[in-house]
Amino acid sequence: MGGRQAYIEAVESLRTAANRPSGDGARSVVDRAVGLLAGRTRCRLAEAHRHLLRMSADQDRDLVDVAAGVISLLDVPEQGGLPLPPPSYPPAVGVAQVRHSPDWLQVVQGVLDAMPGQHALLTAVRDATGRLADLEFAATSPEAVAADNGRHGRGLVGARLGEHFPQSLVSERWPVYERVLDTGEPAEIGPFHHGNGSYSVRAHRLGPALLMTWERHDANPAQSERIAATERLGNLGWGEWDLVSGQVRWSAQLYRIYERDPALGPLPREESEALAVAEDLPLKLAAVEAFERGEQVDLTTRVRINGRIKHLRSVVDAVRDASGAPLRIYGIVQDVTAREAGVRRLAEVERQLAEQRRSLAAEHELAAKLQQVILPIPEGPMALPGLKVAVRYLPAEQEGMVGGDWYHAAALRDGSVLLAVGDVAGHGTHAATTMAQLRHSLRALAVTTDDPSVLLGHLNRLTCDLDQENPETTATAIVARFDPVRRRLIWAQAGHPPPLLSRGGRTAPLPRPSGPMLGVVADAAYECAVLDLAIGDVLLCYTDGLVEHRRRSLDDGLNAVIRAVDEAVAASPRQPLGELLSRLRQANPDDDTCILAVRPITGETQDLRHFLRMG
Repeated sequence: MGGRQAYIEAVESLRTAANRPSGDGARSVVDRAVGLLAGRTRCRLAEAHRHLLRMSADQDRDLVDVAAGVISLLDVPEQGGLPLPPPSYPPAVGVAQVRHSPDWLQVVQGVLDAMPGQHALLTAVRDATGRLADLEFAATSPEAVAADNGRHGRGLVGARLGEHFPQSLVSERWPVYERVLDTGEPAEIGPFHHGNGSYSVRAHRLGPALLMTWERHDANPAQSERIAATERLGNLGWGEWDLVSGQVRWSAQLYRIYERDPALGPLPREESEALAVAEDLPLKLAAVEAFERGEQVDLTTRVRINGRIKHLRSVVDAVRDASGAPLRIYGIVQDVTAREAGVRRLAEVERQLAEQRRSLAAEHELAAKLQQVILPIPEGPMALPGLKVAVRYLPAEQEGMVGGDWYHAAALRDGSVLLAVGDVAGHGTHAATTMAQLRHSLRALAVTTDDPSVLLGHLNRLTCDLDQENPETTATAIVARFDPVRRRLIWAQAGHPPPLLSRGGRTAPLPRPSGPMLGVVADAAYECAVLDLAIGDVLLCYTDGLVEHRRRSLDDGLNAVIRAVDEAVAASPRQPLGELLSRLRQANPDDDTCILAVRPITGETQDLRHFLRMG
């Protein structure tokens, strides 16, 4: 009964806190500011209201005062959306010219916030002679973690590499980091042992700093580690409250979300209520009343943890007795701070209201640099089990048109090969960020299934979730898995142009299995097709920039590519894939194009045995 009494007290406490009077005049000022914000940014009223509340909390100012300031700045004739900055811009600036601006770090941090895996931007700390003495964390991805004390994510910002990884300063890796900073030539190191694991690290120079990515290699991860990785990938944790015994249980990721030591146990009710943002109490009260009626609850609220505001989405349900009274409450909590709908557009409004000094040229250049780091293009063909693979990337001719075209080609632990090509709609930082999320998510999800149609289903749900943040988010993709022993390719597609198969001197598009674009239908189903490749075949996957142009039909563009492939194969049937790709030209110079060519090779069984021994 102790647990049920605590539950009743928690509900009554919430109702008391939410029962506060408010003046009609103050409400009208807030409503006016919310309407202006929503109108200028083309977002929903609820999103604008949450952003106004966040501004009030972050600035530690009364909500009505903040609303009045927004009205004074935005209540002017609209000129196509946001308040316009001064009409003339200075000449395009490079990354080096904006490296001292906080905007530069904000763009990097915004991209890293959306990326799974361990990534960090580190700035150089040099001694009196100018030599590299240490590296300081300037921006991090949420999963970046210091193994010595569990410090992770933005909690590492300001710390130095030598504090958490002192052996790095005297290892063979240190001169490599210094060379990357001095020359700008990227490097990949590893695997090497650290603690109880094996790691590889990639280092790229980004502006004046070093962008580093760590990857852990585990030969046989336990099932519990896979579950934990899934929680980290979704940034979600679970909890339950047994109202009969009073026992409360949290998963490990829920402790990480609340940045709480597991040794302390779950948060007591009083401490949990102290973290809540007061303006969210009416929303929480409405959710409690729905829960009391027997409904499942799905709401997003804010909490203040270690001086920062987090947006947490909670989905809560209960096991109930015959009368409908809850016996056990359970649910999941997801940290959606980085993906909160409208954050980037509204943050841009906030920056323009406060500074009005953002440079679009600098943002485009930084997005292009990030795209190059996130999507490295190999210089020559790659040898994978049973395949030769070549990639070519054709950037858009117009400066600043950074696209979301991507590819993936890698051997898996079972000896098969995962291949993919995709295209995110739009250009700029959002397209590059979404591309990074899809590509890294595919790599993470590939350990859970060998079915390309299932993988596309997961990517579709991820894109639909991203669509809540940006209603224009859609993408196309092809995902395939190649068995080198049988030379069998199983593939699925999501609204993507059909692959081209060159066989016996004739090139033709493959019939496409059904599957809509990513991000359009939340519960979409995808089908697979099977293709048995033979020695001498060439398979070409590509994005729409290769064949689509607004001034000619899709058939014309596709036929032009088929002719180019047939001519190249006729001239030299065994010519290298790189030379074959060099003959192809994009149909649309305003769009990026990514081309992936594969050719089966002999000796695949020997290659597979060699790969498995190396793995």
